[in-house]
Amino acid sequence: MHVFSTLIPAVGLFAHLATAAYKLQDDYGTSDAFFDNFDFFTGTDPTEGYVDYVDRSTASQSGLIKASGGSVYIGVDSSNIARSPGRQSVRLSSTKSYTHGLVILDLEHMPGSICGTWPAFWMLGDNWPSNGEIDIIEGVNQQSTNQVALHTTPGCSVNDSGFSGSVDTSNCDVEASDQSANAGCAIVSENPQSYGDGFNKVGGGVYATEWTGDAIKIWFFPSASVPSDISKGSPNPSGWGTPIAAFGGNCDIDSHFEELQIMFDITFCGAWAGDVWSTGSCASKSSSCTSYVQNNPSDFTESYWSVNSLKVYQDGSSSSNVTASAAVGSYASTPLVSTPLVSPTPRPAWKHRRNGYQHGH
Repeated sequence: MHVFSTLIPAVGLFAHLATAAYKLQDDYGTSDAFFDNFDFFTGTDPTEGYVDYVDRSTASQSGLIKASGGSVYIGVDSSNIARSPGRQSVRLSSTKSYTHGLVILDLEHMPGSICGTWPAFWMLGDNWPSNGEIDIIEGVNQQSTNQVALHTTPGCSVNDSGFSGSVDTSNCDVEASDQSANAGCAIVSENPQSYGDGFNKVGGGVYATEWTGDAIKIWFFPSASVPSDISKGSPNPSGWGTPIAAFGGNCDIDSHFEELQIMFDITFCGAWAGDVWSTGSCASKSSSCTSYVQNNPSDFTESYWSVNSLKVYQDGSSSSNVTASAAVGSYASTPLVSTPLVSPTPRPAWKHRRNGYQHGH
Protein backbone atom coordinates (compact mmCIF):
# COMPACT_ATOMS: atom_id res chain seq x y z
CA MET A 1 0.00 0.00 0.00
CA HIS A 2 1.23 3.47 -0.84
CA VAL A 3 1.96 5.73 2.10
CA PHE A 4 3.10 9.32 2.34
CA SER A 5 6.67 10.17 3.14
CA THR A 6 7.48 11.43 6.62
CA LEU A 7 6.23 14.94 7.30
CA ILE A 8 8.55 17.81 8.11
CA PRO A 9 7.14 20.00 10.91
CA ALA A 10 6.70 23.72 10.39
CA VAL A 11 9.39 25.82 12.08
CA GLY A 12 8.83 29.25 10.59
CA LEU A 13 8.12 31.28 7.51
CA PHE A 14 8.97 29.88 4.11
CA ALA A 15 12.07 31.61 2.75
CA HIS A 16 12.04 31.01 -0.99
CA LEU A 17 15.25 30.84 -2.96
CA ALA A 18 15.06 30.75 -6.76
CA THR A 19 17.77 28.11 -6.92
CA ALA A 20 16.58 26.11 -3.91
CA ALA A 21 16.44 22.37 -4.32
CA TYR A 22 12.95 20.98 -3.96
CA LYS A 23 12.62 17.72 -2.09
CA LEU A 24 9.80 15.23 -2.57
CA GLN A 25 7.38 15.30 0.31
CA ASP A 26 4.29 13.40 -0.87
CA ASP A 27 3.89 11.06 -3.82
CA TYR A 28 0.23 10.15 -4.24
CA GLY A 29 1.10 7.11 -6.35
CA THR A 30 -0.88 5.42 -9.12
CA SER A 31 -2.32 2.39 -7.34
CA ASP A 32 -5.77 2.19 -5.81
CA ALA A 33 -4.17 3.61 -2.66
CA PHE A 34 -4.18 6.97 -4.44
CA PHE A 35 -7.78 7.27 -3.26
CA ASP A 36 -6.82 6.54 0.37
CA ASN A 37 -5.36 10.04 0.41
CA PHE A 38 -8.62 11.76 -0.52
CA ASP A 39 -12.05 12.30 0.97
CA PHE A 40 -15.08 11.79 -1.29
CA PHE A 41 -17.58 14.64 -1.06
CA THR A 42 -21.19 13.41 -1.29
CA GLY A 43 -23.23 16.49 -0.42
CA THR A 44 -25.34 18.71 -2.64
CA ASP A 45 -23.19 20.49 -5.20
CA PRO A 46 -22.67 24.03 -3.88
CA THR A 47 -22.39 25.36 -7.47
CA GLU A 48 -25.96 24.20 -8.10
CA GLY A 49 -24.72 21.75 -10.70
CA TYR A 50 -26.71 18.89 -12.19
CA VAL A 51 -24.48 16.31 -10.52
CA ASP A 52 -24.64 13.45 -8.05
CA TYR A 53 -21.33 13.17 -6.20
CA VAL A 54 -20.93 9.58 -5.05
CA ASP A 55 -18.87 7.86 -2.36
CA ARG A 56 -15.80 5.75 -2.98
CA SER A 57 -17.59 2.42 -2.94
CA THR A 58 -20.21 3.56 -5.45
CA ALA A 59 -17.58 5.23 -7.64
CA SER A 60 -15.48 2.08 -7.71
CA GLN A 61 -18.39 -0.25 -8.41
CA SER A 62 -19.66 2.04 -11.18
CA GLY A 63 -16.25 2.40 -12.83
CA LEU A 64 -15.95 6.09 -12.05
CA ILE A 65 -12.58 5.54 -10.37
CA LYS A 66 -9.88 2.96 -10.95
CA ALA A 67 -6.14 2.48 -11.03
CA SER A 68 -4.51 0.48 -13.80
CA GLY A 69 -1.55 0.57 -16.16
CA GLY A 70 0.37 3.09 -14.09
CA SER A 71 -2.34 5.75 -14.03
CA VAL A 72 -5.40 6.75 -12.02
CA TYR A 73 -8.80 7.28 -13.65
CA ILE A 74 -11.38 9.75 -12.25
CA GLY A 75 -14.49 10.05 -14.39
CA VAL A 76 -18.27 10.36 -14.64
CA ASP A 77 -21.18 8.12 -15.57
CA SER A 78 -21.33 7.96 -19.38
CA SER A 79 -23.70 4.99 -19.67
CA ASN A 80 -27.03 5.96 -18.14
CA ILE A 81 -29.75 8.55 -18.52
CA ALA A 82 -29.25 10.70 -15.43
CA ARG A 83 -31.78 11.11 -12.66
CA SER A 84 -32.09 13.77 -9.97
CA PRO A 85 -29.90 15.20 -8.51
CA GLY A 86 -27.83 14.71 -11.68
CA ARG A 87 -25.16 12.75 -13.52
CA GLN A 88 -22.93 10.70 -11.23
CA SER A 89 -19.44 12.07 -10.72
CA VAL A 90 -16.64 12.32 -8.16
CA ARG A 91 -15.32 15.20 -6.11
CA LEU A 92 -12.09 14.60 -4.17
CA SER A 93 -10.29 16.63 -1.50
CA SER A 94 -6.91 15.59 -0.12
CA THR A 95 -6.79 14.45 3.50
CA LYS A 96 -3.73 16.67 3.92
CA SER A 97 -3.52 20.42 3.60
CA TYR A 98 -0.44 22.36 2.56
CA THR A 99 1.10 25.78 3.12
CA HIS A 100 3.68 26.57 0.41
CA GLY A 101 5.26 24.01 -1.85
CA LEU A 102 5.52 22.82 -5.43
CA VAL A 103 2.57 20.74 -6.66
CA ILE A 104 3.25 18.84 -9.89
CA LEU A 105 0.39 17.10 -11.69
CA ASP A 106 1.23 14.91 -14.68
CA LEU A 107 -1.91 14.17 -16.70
CA GLU A 108 -2.35 11.86 -19.64
CA HIS A 109 -5.90 13.17 -20.12
CA MET A 110 -8.20 15.81 -18.66
CA PRO A 111 -11.96 16.21 -19.20
CA GLY A 112 -12.55 17.24 -22.80
CA SER A 113 -14.12 20.43 -24.13
CA ILE A 114 -17.65 19.06 -23.81
CA CYS A 115 -20.92 20.96 -23.54
CA GLY A 116 -22.36 20.90 -20.05
CA THR A 117 -19.14 20.04 -18.22
CA TRP A 118 -17.26 22.05 -15.58
CA PRO A 119 -14.06 20.29 -14.44
CA ALA A 120 -11.46 21.70 -12.08
CA PHE A 121 -8.15 20.84 -10.42
CA TRP A 122 -7.59 23.29 -7.59
CA MET A 123 -6.57 23.98 -4.00
CA LEU A 124 -8.54 25.58 -1.19
CA GLY A 125 -8.68 25.97 2.54
CA ASP A 126 -11.24 25.91 5.26
CA ASN A 127 -13.00 29.12 6.30
CA TRP A 128 -13.23 30.29 2.71
CA PRO A 129 -12.16 32.82 1.51
CA SER A 130 -9.94 33.64 4.52
CA ASN A 131 -7.46 30.85 3.73
CA GLY A 132 -7.60 31.43 -0.01
CA GLU A 133 -8.19 29.37 -3.12
CA ILE A 134 -5.97 28.52 -6.11
CA ASP A 135 -7.69 27.34 -9.30
CA ILE A 136 -5.04 25.59 -11.38
CA ILE A 137 -7.10 23.98 -14.17
CA GLU A 138 -10.65 25.06 -14.89
CA GLY A 139 -13.09 25.57 -17.72
CA VAL A 140 -16.60 24.92 -19.01
CA ASN A 141 -18.40 23.67 -22.10
CA GLN A 142 -16.29 23.88 -25.29
CA GLN A 143 -13.58 26.06 -23.79
CA SER A 144 -10.16 25.49 -25.38
CA THR A 145 -7.69 27.33 -23.15
CA ASN A 146 -7.15 27.11 -19.41
CA GLN A 147 -8.08 29.70 -16.81
CA VAL A 148 -6.08 30.12 -13.59
CA ALA A 149 -7.48 32.16 -10.71
CA LEU A 150 -7.05 33.12 -7.06
CA HIS A 151 -9.80 34.00 -4.57
CA THR A 152 -9.10 35.90 -1.35
CA THR A 153 -10.30 38.35 1.25
CA PRO A 154 -9.67 42.08 0.58
CA GLY A 155 -6.14 43.40 0.10
CA CYS A 156 -4.74 41.20 -2.67
CA SER A 157 -4.26 42.18 -6.31
CA VAL A 158 -1.78 41.15 -8.98
CA ASN A 159 0.52 42.82 -11.48
CA ASP A 160 0.09 42.37 -15.23
CA SER A 161 3.61 41.12 -15.88
CA GLY A 162 5.88 38.11 -15.64
CA PHE A 163 3.67 35.53 -17.36
CA SER A 164 2.42 34.54 -20.79
CA GLY A 165 -1.33 34.51 -20.15
CA SER A 166 -3.79 37.40 -20.29
CA VAL A 167 -5.22 39.08 -17.20
CA ASP A 168 -8.99 39.08 -17.14
CA THR A 169 -9.45 40.45 -13.62
CA SER A 170 -6.72 41.69 -11.30
CA ASN A 171 -8.35 42.00 -7.87
CA CYS A 172 -8.33 38.69 -5.99
CA ASP A 173 -10.92 39.87 -3.45
CA VAL A 174 -14.10 37.84 -3.95
CA GLU A 175 -16.16 40.95 -3.13
CA ALA A 176 -14.25 43.45 -5.28
CA SER A 177 -16.72 46.19 -6.16
CA ASP A 178 -15.55 46.68 -9.76
CA GLN A 179 -15.72 42.98 -10.74
CA SER A 180 -18.41 40.32 -11.02
CA ALA A 181 -19.16 38.58 -7.73
CA ASN A 182 -16.34 36.19 -6.80
CA ALA A 183 -14.38 36.83 -9.99
CA GLY A 184 -11.12 36.89 -8.06
CA CYS A 185 -7.95 37.55 -10.03
CA ALA A 186 -7.92 35.48 -13.20
CA ILE A 187 -5.33 34.82 -15.89
CA VAL A 188 -6.28 33.02 -19.09
CA SER A 189 -3.72 30.95 -20.98
CA GLU A 190 -3.26 31.67 -24.69
CA ASN A 191 -2.01 28.12 -25.38
CA PRO A 192 -4.65 25.97 -27.15
CA GLN A 193 -2.92 22.86 -25.76
CA SER A 194 -3.49 23.94 -22.17
CA TYR A 195 -7.05 22.68 -21.74
CA GLY A 196 -9.63 20.12 -22.83
CA ASP A 197 -9.53 18.67 -26.34
CA GLY A 198 -6.33 20.49 -27.27
CA PHE A 199 -4.56 19.14 -24.20
CA ASN A 200 -5.68 15.59 -24.93
CA LYS A 201 -4.69 15.73 -28.61
CA VAL A 202 -1.03 16.27 -27.67
CA GLY A 203 -1.02 13.39 -25.17
CA GLY A 204 -1.53 15.48 -22.06
CA GLY A 205 1.11 17.31 -20.11
CA VAL A 206 2.26 18.65 -16.77
CA TYR A 207 0.95 21.47 -14.58
CA ALA A 208 3.38 22.74 -11.95
CA THR A 209 2.25 25.15 -9.23
CA GLU A 210 4.88 26.88 -7.10
CA TRP A 211 3.54 28.58 -3.99
CA THR A 212 5.97 30.64 -1.90
CA GLY A 213 5.64 33.61 0.42
CA ASP A 214 6.39 35.88 -2.53
CA ALA A 215 4.15 34.63 -5.32
CA ILE A 216 2.05 31.83 -6.77
CA LYS A 217 3.20 30.71 -10.22
CA ILE A 218 1.80 28.09 -12.57
CA TRP A 219 3.53 26.49 -15.53
CA PHE A 220 2.10 24.24 -18.22
CA PHE A 221 4.23 21.84 -20.26
CA PRO A 222 2.79 19.68 -23.08
CA SER A 223 3.85 16.04 -22.81
CA ALA A 224 6.56 16.43 -25.46
CA SER A 225 8.28 19.30 -23.68
CA VAL A 226 8.30 18.44 -19.97
CA PRO A 227 11.57 19.65 -18.41
CA SER A 228 13.99 16.82 -17.67
CA ASP A 229 14.39 17.90 -14.04
CA ILE A 230 10.65 17.26 -13.50
CA SER A 231 10.90 13.85 -15.15
CA LYS A 232 13.92 12.99 -13.00
CA GLY A 233 12.19 14.02 -9.77
CA SER A 234 14.44 16.99 -9.05
CA PRO A 235 12.33 19.97 -10.15
CA ASN A 236 13.93 23.41 -10.38
CA PRO A 237 11.46 26.16 -11.40
CA SER A 238 14.28 28.66 -11.99
CA GLY A 239 14.98 26.92 -15.30
CA TRP A 240 11.43 26.63 -16.59
CA GLY A 241 11.05 29.97 -18.28
CA THR A 242 7.93 32.13 -18.22
CA PRO A 243 4.90 30.66 -16.42
CA ILE A 244 1.42 30.88 -17.92
CA ALA A 245 0.31 32.65 -14.74
CA ALA A 246 2.13 34.44 -11.93
CA PHE A 247 0.30 36.07 -9.06
CA GLY A 248 2.41 38.66 -7.32
CA GLY A 249 2.30 42.36 -6.65
CA ASN A 250 0.13 44.09 -4.08
CA CYS A 251 -0.58 40.91 -2.15
CA ASP A 252 0.87 39.49 1.04
CA ILE A 253 0.64 35.84 0.03
CA ASP A 254 1.16 34.49 3.53
CA SER A 255 -1.73 36.51 4.96
CA HIS A 256 -4.16 35.27 2.29
CA PHE A 257 -3.21 31.63 1.68
CA GLU A 258 -2.64 28.79 4.12
CA GLU A 259 -3.50 25.12 4.68
CA LEU A 260 -5.02 24.34 1.30
CA GLN A 261 -6.24 20.93 0.21
CA ILE A 262 -5.80 19.49 -3.28
CA MET A 263 -9.07 19.02 -5.15
CA PHE A 264 -10.36 17.21 -8.27
CA ASP A 265 -13.92 17.39 -9.51
CA ILE A 266 -16.18 17.32 -12.56
CA THR A 267 -19.58 18.95 -12.24
CA PHE A 268 -22.21 19.84 -14.84
CA CYS A 269 -24.23 22.95 -15.71
CA GLY A 270 -24.79 24.99 -12.55
CA ALA A 271 -23.57 28.50 -11.87
CA TRP A 272 -21.13 28.69 -14.77
CA ALA A 273 -21.56 26.03 -17.46
CA GLY A 274 -25.32 26.29 -17.12
CA ASP A 275 -25.57 30.06 -16.83
CA VAL A 276 -23.67 30.65 -20.11
CA TRP A 277 -25.42 27.80 -21.97
CA SER A 278 -27.68 30.05 -24.03
CA THR A 279 -24.84 32.36 -25.12
CA GLY A 280 -22.62 29.79 -26.86
CA SER A 281 -22.71 27.06 -29.49
CA CYS A 282 -23.85 24.46 -26.95
CA ALA A 283 -27.36 25.94 -27.04
CA SER A 284 -27.91 24.31 -30.45
CA LYS A 285 -27.68 20.88 -28.82
CA SER A 286 -30.55 21.30 -26.38
CA SER A 287 -32.85 23.94 -24.93
CA SER A 288 -31.13 23.62 -21.56
CA CYS A 289 -27.85 22.41 -20.13
CA THR A 290 -29.60 20.09 -17.68
CA SER A 291 -31.65 18.40 -20.40
CA TYR A 292 -28.54 17.82 -22.49
CA VAL A 293 -26.49 16.38 -19.64
CA GLN A 294 -29.38 14.21 -18.49
CA ASN A 295 -30.18 12.59 -21.83
CA ASN A 296 -26.85 12.17 -23.64
CA PRO A 297 -24.67 9.91 -21.50
CA SER A 298 -22.38 8.76 -24.32
CA ASP A 299 -21.32 12.35 -24.97
CA PHE A 300 -19.41 12.29 -21.67
CA THR A 301 -17.06 9.39 -22.35
CA GLU A 302 -14.17 11.89 -22.57
CA SER A 303 -15.07 13.58 -19.29
CA TYR A 304 -12.34 12.08 -17.13
CA TRP A 305 -8.97 12.72 -15.52
CA SER A 306 -6.15 10.26 -16.17
CA VAL A 307 -3.39 10.97 -13.65
CA ASN A 308 0.13 9.76 -14.34
CA SER A 309 1.41 11.25 -11.10
CA LEU A 310 0.65 13.81 -8.42
CA LYS A 311 3.60 14.90 -6.30
CA VAL A 312 4.14 17.61 -3.71
CA TYR A 313 7.65 18.97 -3.14
CA GLN A 314 9.01 21.31 -0.51
CA ASP A 315 11.98 23.64 -0.60
CA GLY A 316 14.81 21.69 1.02
CA SER A 317 16.11 24.86 2.70
CA SER A 318 12.93 25.51 4.63
CA SER A 319 9.93 23.94 6.26
CA SER A 320 6.31 23.96 5.24
CA ASN A 321 3.15 23.62 7.23
CA VAL A 322 1.42 20.37 6.31
CA THR A 323 -1.52 18.98 8.24
CA ALA A 324 -3.92 16.10 8.05
CA SER A 325 -7.37 17.50 7.42
CA ALA A 326 -10.99 16.59 7.73
CA ALA A 327 -13.05 16.62 4.57
CA VAL A 328 -13.55 20.10 3.13
CA GLY A 329 -17.08 21.37 3.14
CA SER A 330 -18.89 22.66 0.09
CA TYR A 331 -16.55 24.81 -1.93
CA ALA A 332 -16.37 25.94 -5.52
CA SER A 333 -13.92 26.87 -8.17
CA THR A 334 -14.32 30.04 -10.17
CA PRO A 335 -15.20 30.31 -13.80
CA LEU A 336 -14.77 32.79 -16.52
CA VAL A 337 -13.91 31.84 -20.06
CA SER A 338 -16.44 30.23 -22.33
CA THR A 339 -15.68 30.09 -26.02
CA PRO A 340 -12.58 28.64 -27.70
CA LEU A 341 -9.68 30.90 -28.64
CA VAL A 342 -11.54 34.13 -28.03
CA SER A 343 -11.63 36.61 -25.18
CA PRO A 344 -13.26 35.16 -22.07
CA THR A 345 -17.01 35.56 -21.77
CA PRO A 346 -17.81 37.69 -18.71
CA ARG A 347 -19.08 35.57 -15.88
CA PRO A 348 -22.63 35.88 -14.62
CA ALA A 349 -22.75 37.90 -11.40
CA TRP A 350 -23.67 34.93 -9.24
CA LYS A 351 -24.06 34.82 -5.48
CA HIS A 352 -21.08 32.52 -5.55
CA ARG A 353 -19.31 31.46 -2.34
CA ARG A 354 -17.00 28.53 -1.92
CA ASN A 355 -17.59 28.06 1.75
CA GLY A 356 -20.83 26.29 1.00
CA TYR A 357 -23.19 28.90 2.37
CA GLN A 358 -24.25 29.81 -1.15
CA HIS A 359 -22.11 28.17 -3.80
CA GLY A 360 -18.86 26.37 -4.20
CA HIS A 361 -17.05 24.06 -6.61
